[in-house]
Amino acid sequence: MSRRGTAEKKTAKSDPIYRNRLVNMLVNRILKHGKKSLAYQILYRAMKRVQQKEQRNPLSVLRQAIRQITPDIAVKTRRKKGGSTQQVPIEIGSTQGKVLAIRWLLEAARKRSGRNMAFKLSSELGDALKGKGAAIRKKEETRKMAEANRAFAHFR
Repeated sequence: MSRRGTAEKKTAKSDPIYRNRLVNMLVNRILKHGKKSLAYQILYRAMKRVQQKEQRNPLSVLRQAIRQITPDIAVKTRRKKGGSTQQVPIEIGSTQGKVLAIRWLLEAARKRSGRNMAFKLSSELGDALKGKGAAIRKKEETRKMAEANRAFAHFR
């Protein structure tokens, strides 16, 4: 495989209703078995429920919830010569932080008990907005792990 050309990053497309890349990223993570129209339905129902519940623009609620969940620091496993592994704290860029936040949000929503995915997702968004919920807990656990392993930061 030739590596002479420069690598081109693909720009994320925006969704048809909100015209937002973050919404499209979320839809692509909800996606299961290639059923994108179903993923759009789930997200739009969740956004509609958020709008009714919070009495605010659902897009701003989504942005704020993702901002609340986005981590600043994470841990990465490094293997040493003796075969032992250590959790090394690393700083995360904004795009990787968004990806992690979306992943944690959907993971928390899927684990939630409830009627359907749209209901669970809207509830998790509401909880993230208030600063509680499983996704926020995951962020805090990651931060605590990074703080505990701060001594290994020089292994980066």
